[in-house]
Amino acid sequence: MDSKSGIFLNISSPESQVLGQMVNSVSLPGLGGRFCILHDHAPLIAALGEGDIIYTVGEKKESLHIMSGFVEVGDNTVAVCAEI
Repeated sequence: MDSKSGIFLNISSPESQVLGQMVNSVSLPGLGGRFCILHDHAPLIAALGEGDIIYTVGEKKESLHIMSGFVEVGDNTVAVCAEI
């Protein structure tokens, strides 16, 4: 996957970096409900609630459970800082 079709997902906790890789999409547990980020998404900053971050790499779905956090989206990069 290249940067022309994917997004770079970076997930960090206060203790360490948890993930840093190119993905097709990412679904996040927002405070008002789930939302999905795809390639060329508009910039945003949002608070996250407890739930699973679900991301797709090729045809494979992966997930990571978080307690809370924040996400910043811009320039096909999704940066998450979360309590895991």
